[in-house]
Amino acid sequence: MIEIHNIHKSFAGKKVLDGVSGIFETGKTNLLLGASGTGKSVLLKCIVGLVKPDLGSVTFDGTYFTNNKLDIRQEIRRKIGMLFQGSALFDSMNVEENIDFPLKMLTDMSRSERLDRVNFCLQRVGLENANRKMPSELSGGMKKRVGIARAIAPHCTYLFCDEPNSGLDPQTSIKIDELIKEITEEYNITTIIVTHDMNSVIEIGDKIMFLYQGKKLWEGTNNEIMDSDVRELNEFIFANRLMRNAKQVEDEEREEQQQEQEKQKQL
Repeated sequence: MIEIHNIHKSFAGKKVLDGVSGIFETGKTNLLLGASGTGKSVLLKCIVGLVKPDLGSVTFDGTYFTNNKLDIRQEIRRKIGMLFQGSALFDSMNVEENIDFPLKMLTDMSRSERLDRVNFCLQRVGLENANRKMPSELSGGMKKRVGIARAIAPHCTYLFCDEPNSGLDPQTSIKIDELIKEITEEYNITTIIVTHDMNSVIEIGDKIMFLYQGKKLWEGTNNEIMDSDVRELNEFIFANRLMRNAKQVEDEEREEQQQEQEKQKQL
């Protein structure tokens, strides 16, 4: 469990987070929801220690993290897995080397033990025998899967995902969501996901925190969100639905154009 209390953060005098508090539960997918610029990613960075809050505290399973001793913060960081928005794979390393990187940095495993762990993680995300592929050879969805494998390789206790579905088509997004949820439940991880995607909310939102202009305006589950009486949240849901419908129409038109082009080639 991760607990945040009264988190404040400003940049150049502009308030980005304004007294955000909450609990992120173990074994559940905890979603930070909101439009761009609402403070979601900054809050995530405050939680993992990449950004220091101006005020407030973060606690990992009862251990105080903010402003604690360096060795205690480092011990907690060793238990953290990160899935970045752009996957952030090392272009010069193949898949195996990318996943092995945190194992070399954070564990004292032997080479054979690390390889066993790499292969296990690849199997778990459905990428068996992809060891020698380079990032340039991977699709967007495959890169995300490698990113997940790398995040969980050191036996993480806490998993943080920043816009994991960014740049993915709807079908691949659903598969990535399902994989994150499966891993969260299977290994009893505390998972926090930054997203603005209502599909993710409906499919895997065990617990959702809605941020608006740096404040927490609503908190609940995916079964409760449609009954919200918070105007800003309802407007966000409506706008998200309009964008999704427009994108669906665009995708269908593109597919029709491709089919027509194929017909013309055959003629």
